Amino acid sequence: MMPRLLLRSWPRGPALVLGAPSRALSAGSGPAEYLQHSIVPTMHYQDSLPRLPIPKLEDTMRRYLSAQKPLLDDSQFRKTEELCKSFENGIGKELHEHLLAQDKRNKHTSYISGPWFDMYLTARDSVVLNFNPFMAFNPDPKSEYNDQLTRATNMTVSAVRFLKTLRAGLLEPEVFHLNPAKSDTDTFKRLIRFVPSSLSWYGAYLVNAYPLDMSQYFRLFNSTRLPKPSRDELFTDAKARHLLVLRKGNFYVFDVLDQDGNIVRPSEIQAHLKYILSDNSPVPEFPLAYLTSENRDVWAELRQKLVHDGNEETLKKVDSAVFCLCLDDFPVKDITHLSHTMLHGDGTNRWFDKSFNLIVAKDGTAAINFEHAWGDGVAVLRFFNEVFKDSTQTPAISPRSQPAATNSSVSVQKLSFKLSDALKAGITTAKEKFDATMKTLTIDSIQFHRGGKEFLKKQKLSPDAVAQLAFQMAFLRQYGQTVATYESCSTAAFKHGRTETIRPASIFTKRCSEAFVKQPFKHSVGELQHMVAECSKYHGQLTKEAAMGQGFDRHLFALRYLATARGITLPDLYLDPAYGRINHNILSTSTLNSPSVSIGGFAPVVPDGFGIAYIVHDDWMGCNVSSYSGRNAREFLHCVQKCLEDMFDALEGKAIKT
Repeated sequence: MMPRLLLRSWPRGPALVLGAPSRALSAGSGPAEYLQHSIVPTMHYQDSLPRLPIPKLEDTMRRYLSAQKPLLDDSQFRKTEELCKSFENGIGKELHEHLLAQDKRNKHTSYISGPWFDMYLTARDSVVLNFNPFMAFNPDPKSEYNDQLTRATNMTVSAVRFLKTLRAGLLEPEVFHLNPAKSDTDTFKRLIRFVPSSLSWYGAYLVNAYPLDMSQYFRLFNSTRLPKPSRDELFTDAKARHLLVLRKGNFYVFDVLDQDGNIVRPSEIQAHLKYILSDNSPVPEFPLAYLTSENRDVWAELRQKLVHDGNEETLKKVDSAVFCLCLDDFPVKDITHLSHTMLHGDGTNRWFDKSFNLIVAKDGTAAINFEHAWGDGVAVLRFFNEVFKDSTQTPAISPRSQPAATNSSVSVQKLSFKLSDALKAGITTAKEKFDATMKTLTIDSIQFHRGGKEFLKKQKLSPDAVAQLAFQMAFLRQYGQTVATYESCSTAAFKHGRTETIRPASIFTKRCSEAFVKQPFKHSVGELQHMVAECSKYHGQLTKEAAMGQGFDRHLFALRYLATARGITLPDLYLDPAYGRINHNILSTSTLNSPSVSIGGFAPVVPDGFGIAYIVHDDWMGCNVSSYSGRNAREFLHCVQKCLEDMFDALEGKAIKT
């Protein structure tokens, strides 16, 4: 299982500040059909994006051993070191040369793109918990707009506006601006639009602007992951004009685009959603949605039965829908309830295979749950931010708006499925598995209010490094160990880049954690501050390397994939228990950087792990942690809180409290 939630962005420069793009979101909605009218065409930079580099093999081995150092004892490390030398001078060198040659033949893409799609699509685990993360929107600042019908209508219209803006090439390209005063200006944009696409990236680079890969965006809409034996498929039908709505496990469709491709009037969309919300149909005895939570091979076999039993056309309506809107019939009670609801729900009212589900609860609390095979968090977060901004600043309807006087019973089609006894049995089994799994999942969260980015930057520390150090300290405090840790990093600065891994557990974090947790009184405050600064500096180096495609995880993954594809016996490096341990990511982490996000989350990637979604604001830090029965998320968070308190005490020049 692989970590999923990717919301880490490319570094903006030497300061290594990571987060949301420095450019503003759309400058305001134009005509109702579009979110914005970008001067520069959406895909203007795509052809000239630089290619994802393949690291030198010796650099990969060096980085791999550095990451292994805090996890192994001396004898284990010596064995792994010998295996690395043998790999680097033998089969690894041969595989690396094959990878370089293959990359030269495939200049239209990146060396990791194909293997990464395969990794996701061949995985047979359920997408629920194992892959799909969630991000929850902040409430609408105008409280009366959080009415379920009002918010669902506004968000639906804004989402379709995004679709139209993207497809018309009017969505502003995704760019990181190191010097916005030069590059994020109308003057520069008017110039760069006339530079041929094959050269446009270089024009942006000259003014310290870095365009990002946008090849994933087309899968945002009308897309579904289809279960197939052994390997799933990604399906997209850009011609479909209808929305899929789920309520109480019932399926409804209606058009949100007319025959000319224009957005259906917001008052009509409002009327159709009101009609669906007033439908008194109970939850079906056999809710079909449970099947999307099944093992992929099991689901593939059951889907074939569905098609064979006469449901092919109905399934096509589900698969091709613009997206899935889930209307829940209950309010959100608290943050923990929100996380459970948006991450997995009760299994009846989500179609987990859709590219994304937009979920709106009874009280207007909204979130996105997205399938991860088609793309990463960079594309989803851009969509998320734009929808939040548009739906709150230029809402299509107000709480006082009246639904159109239209016959929704004609426009809205309620889908029905023919279910054989075998399918009913399959749904029952899927429900039992789902319920049993969810009972083992715990989610908890904390907010730390002593400080955030502003304080840490004054200390010349990376806020992300301090958060990651707190997780290392907390695990050592709770379990007495340093363990494999995964932090997501985007490589979207390169054509068809996906992700690289930052490995936050280092000899620096281990030494610092042991000092704070085991021997705080043996060190002066100045010494503790110095150790934190060392961790921050090294974490910054790792982050920059990962963002530039210079980590080790993807390179080793690609070499292993190539060995398997060529029928070569798996090299000893990959059979080393140390390789297994470093890829058994007990701490799987990802940060959220957006003013639109209230909270996000995902499940652990291993049974004895933690899933850690966190955010560092200007003056506070938040952390949302999940665990299965083998770990205790609440106790871990108590340790995180204590470790942050200790670090802030030290950074403020105070003695650490016992």
